[in-house]
Amino acid sequence: MITKMTGLVNRVLDEEVRLQVGALEYQVLVPEFIRRAVQHQLGQEITLYTNHYFEGNPAHGRMVPRLIGFLAEAEQEFFDLFCTVDKVGVRKAMKAFVRPIKEIADAIQRQDSKWLTTLPGIGGATAEQIVATLRRKVTKYALMAGPNHAGVSTSHPSAVDGNVLEDAYQALLSVGHGPQEARDRLDKALADAKNFKSVEEVLLAIYQQK
Repeated sequence: MITKMTGLVNRVLDEEVRLQVGALEYQVLVPEFIRRAVQHQLGQEITLYTNHYFEGNPAHGRMVPRLIGFLAEAEQEFFDLFCTVDKVGVRKAMKAFVRPIKEIADAIQRQDSKWLTTLPGIGGATAEQIVATLRRKVTKYALMAGPNHAGVSTSHPSAVDGNVLEDAYQALLSVGHGPQEARDRLDKALADAKNFKSVEEVLLAIYQQK
C-alpha cells in the first residue's frame, strides 16, 4: 500500500492533484481544503500522506484503486477517524472536508452539530452521529496547531453552508470570473470568518473587498 509520495505538482483539478513521481504521474484525490493549499504550487515538490482504497461495485466486476492525499499525517489520521462514523464513507468524508481538520475537530469537541451541518453532505442526523461517536476522540486534533498551508485560513471557522459556497462560486463564474479567480475571491471572503447566510451576503463581502 502506498502511504507517502513526494513529487512535482503537474496539475490541480477540482478533486484531485496530478503528482509527477519519477517517470510516472499519479492521480491523487484530495479534499477541498488540501486543494486550496496546493493550487498555487504548480511545478513545486510536495509530499502527500496517502490512503489507498478501492471504489466500485464488486458485483459488477469493476473495482478502481484510488489514492487520497493529505499534507500531514494528523490530517490522514483524522480522516480515517471521521470515516469510522456510521454511514460516513470515504466519498462523503471527502466532500465534507472543506475546512481544515482543526476547525472540524473543534466543532465536534464542543458538540456543535449546527456548525457541522454547514459541511457539504452532512445533515442534522449525521452531524449528531459524528458528535456522539467522536467527541471524546478528537481532543488532540482540536488543540493541535494548524499546519501552515498556503491559502488556508486558521482563524475561527466560518459557518457557511456548503451549498451557499457552491452557489456563490457558480454566480462568480456566470458574471465572467475564471475558476481560479472565483476560488481566490471565495478564499479571501472566508478568511474573515463571517457567518454568511446566503449567496448574496457572500457576494457582497467579495465585492466590498479592497
